[in-house]
Amino acid sequence: FLSISAFPNEITCVPLTPLKNDTCEHNTKCHPGIILPIWYPEDPSMGDKIARVIVYFVAMIYMFLGVSIIADRFMAAIEVITSQEKEIVIKRPNGETTTTTIRVWNETVSNLTLMALGSSAPEILLSVIEVCGHEFEAGALGPSTIVGSAAFNMFVIIGLCVLVIPQGEVRKVKHLRVFFITAGWSVFAYIWLYIILAVITPNEVQVWEGLLTLAFFPICVLLAWIADRRLLFYKFMHKKYRTDKHRGVIIETETERSKGIEMDGKLVNSHFMDGSASSNLIGLIEGKEVDESRRDMIRILKDLKQKYPEKELDQLVEMANYYALSHQQKSRAFYRIQATRMMTGAGNILKKHVAEQAKKCASIQEIHVDEPEEYVSRIAFEPAVYQCFENCGAAILTITRKGGDVDKTILVDYKTEDGSANAGADYEFTEGTVMFKPGEIIKEISVGIIDDDIFEEDEHFFVRLSNLRVLDTEDEVLSANSLPYPKAMLGFPTVATVTILDDDHSGIFTFESGSAHVSESIGIMEVKVLRTSGARGTVIVPYRTIEGLAKGGGEDFEDTYGELEFKNDETCKYIHVKIIDDEEYEKNKNFFLELAEPRMVDMSLQKGTNTSILLTAFHCFLRLLHQRSLCSSSTLFILTERDVPDRKLTTDEEEAKRIAEMGKPVLGEHSKMEVIIEESYEFKNTVDKLIKKTNLALVVGTNSWRDQFMEAITVSAGKDMLEDTGEERLPSCFDYVMHFLTVFWKVLFACVPPTEYWHGWACFVVSIIIIGVLTAIIGDLASHFGCTIGLKDSVTAVVFVALGTSVPDTFASKVAAVQDMYADASIGNVTGSNAVNVFLGIGMAWSVAAIYWKSKGKPFVVEAGSLAFSVTLFTIFAFLAISVLLYRRRPHIGGELGGPWGHRLITSLFLFSLWFLYILFSSLEAYCHIEGF
Repeated sequence: FLSISAFPNEITCVPLTPLKNDTCEHNTKCHPGIILPIWYPEDPSMGDKIARVIVYFVAMIYMFLGVSIIADRFMAAIEVITSQEKEIVIKRPNGETTTTTIRVWNETVSNLTLMALGSSAPEILLSVIEVCGHEFEAGALGPSTIVGSAAFNMFVIIGLCVLVIPQGEVRKVKHLRVFFITAGWSVFAYIWLYIILAVITPNEVQVWEGLLTLAFFPICVLLAWIADRRLLFYKFMHKKYRTDKHRGVIIETETERSKGIEMDGKLVNSHFMDGSASSNLIGLIEGKEVDESRRDMIRILKDLKQKYPEKELDQLVEMANYYALSHQQKSRAFYRIQATRMMTGAGNILKKHVAEQAKKCASIQEIHVDEPEEYVSRIAFEPAVYQCFENCGAAILTITRKGGDVDKTILVDYKTEDGSANAGADYEFTEGTVMFKPGEIIKEISVGIIDDDIFEEDEHFFVRLSNLRVLDTEDEVLSANSLPYPKAMLGFPTVATVTILDDDHSGIFTFESGSAHVSESIGIMEVKVLRTSGARGTVIVPYRTIEGLAKGGGEDFEDTYGELEFKNDETCKYIHVKIIDDEEYEKNKNFFLELAEPRMVDMSLQKGTNTSILLTAFHCFLRLLHQRSLCSSSTLFILTERDVPDRKLTTDEEEAKRIAEMGKPVLGEHSKMEVIIEESYEFKNTVDKLIKKTNLALVVGTNSWRDQFMEAITVSAGKDMLEDTGEERLPSCFDYVMHFLTVFWKVLFACVPPTEYWHGWACFVVSIIIIGVLTAIIGDLASHFGCTIGLKDSVTAVVFVALGTSVPDTFASKVAAVQDMYADASIGNVTGSNAVNVFLGIGMAWSVAAIYWKSKGKPFVVEAGSLAFSVTLFTIFAFLAISVLLYRRRPHIGGELGGPWGHRLITSLFLFSLWFLYILFSSLEAYCHIEGF
């Protein structure tokens, strides 16, 4: 370096003080922020300094609360966006297809993109805003906040999660491949920062370095998605890649479940299949996840039914709704929202949501709309269908009057119409007028039935009502539609059907149809057996059940067999079969119900060559037999071969025999019926409704600004909304204090568009803009706080800013660790967000700045200094932390979180000590007490 002397023509070579020594100087002079100006005077007294420090510190805390609350809205928008669903058609191995709904967003992709952005938005935006707000010059606050936040997440949050698991329980990472990807990228991200700052281009970031850093973000997401879906080289991996199984490290598969969860289904484990078979299952993964959710919901309903048999279905549904919401796997966004709301006096959103739904159901049930007074008299047949034998003489039909003024006289005409029965041959043509006098509500009409001795099918005819009139006075007939009230009208039905049953035949016995569909929840199935084309004599019809796909013996139905006895003139009987309710979501099994040959009760079979011939004594038969006089229709003749051993039957006797054979009972078209047992539609609809109601987007989302403002001014219990007694719990003193401290932010941010608008995107955009503004203010406050108290920006960022932005994540991870069955939400998201913070936060900021300075023809200078040292220190400690977590998967511990008390305590203390050492060494290096890079 050159120093120019004050004397002309004299140049002296003097080495200046190294840049690093300049950075070690305690520069306490404050500079104007992006938004906040300097607090004058610049050299305050000690008392003023203390006051300013307190003001800055309190303001930072208050701003952190504000960021947490708007981040709550931001995460709600993300939850709604990532919860969007679409319908797909799944083809099952048996060739059947079914339509179901799946989420549009892949869970891994949403966790690494929108979820990570939502949980780390302040850190990412702080880095970008700091660079853009300081004329594209590198700052220490943003990058140091990202590194400090990563250290806090990796060491403190995971250490706390290890400790808070209930005694005797463990939590393991479910998506282990994804965890390896995100953990590897989180460490690589900080190694990459060191490489570009201290190795490739020391103290300078070039355009390609910034853009490559930013490009690592989609590459990381893509690789994690490939690992999650088992694509490319992952599909060729066989279970033998578990090389460490002999050493005892547990590599858990994705379909493993907690021992407390009963799995009914037989899903294929894709981890233990070869590559081609696994790839064929990719299209079914979403469908299997849906089936798994349904089975879990069915199990919950069954358990609640057994535990609370006295409760109604609606009550069980609400209990199942809360249980499912509490125990289902939740996103990072949900835990962040839950933690923020419980911390700020907004209450437990799950309990609150279920309580509100219960109140809505109760209010709907209480609403009773009184039907308006009935002014109209309705005239109709009741019933609409009639049956009679052809020897009954006459069919009696009933016409009723309902509603209106019964003191009025009503006239209505009726008339018979041919169907398969013909007037004059089968029935007597009839027409007339029925008069309902005042006070009369029932009238009967009679239609004559013509009897004959001919075998014939059952026939029917119709009777129709028409020309309704109201008699107002004895001399005045009004139209039914005339005003004023009352008036009359024809109701339903206006046409009655009369079926004439033949009585000259013993009957044809058949089921109503060849197949029947029944719900498994029907209990007792009632099957009608019809006797058509005659009903003479007493007939016995045997029946039995036959197994198909549905098994008897109490598995799907109870075996049923026996005999139906049809009395004389009896036309129908019922078979009762007990159906077993397995409460399956989808069911399609069949069995058969079969009728055997019917027989007359008084039929006798004679052994040997004496074959009996049954002749029923019909009137027409008796006329043919030797001109005998008319006998009773029930007379029975038995002609045997002994009666006429030496002669043939006469022509008349042959005809009588033929006619008698024609009159024997026979089976009809549907003597065997297929019964198909299907799932209970009520149960299926209940499960479907519960699955829809357990969409967390419905819990955290909002539909209107009114709901948001009502929620903003309402204080709720921070813990359980309901006590064990079922009574609503009142908010605590802490809930009231936090509510009044944050009510300004709540009301202000209630102006953000509800998540219902634009499927959450309107809320997403507005929220991230507000977070950016608040983050800029926080950056100015942190910088002013640090310079006032005498701290460097790097130390302020690592300790205070990183801590403030990570507190909501701490509570969210704690809740996730306790409530989730797996450790993914508390560990996997930490490693994923650490990588995303670097690639998005630092990559975006440095790319923009490098491009800007490149356009000016100058390099973008980023002093390695403390940042390189912090990155290196964090990388070493992160290797140690991840190694400890993987070691904890050994059988004697069982998982990353929880385990024996001694192991969890040692692990937590070790991780806490790593964070403390990181803070200590970073601060000592910043003030040059130890040598950095």
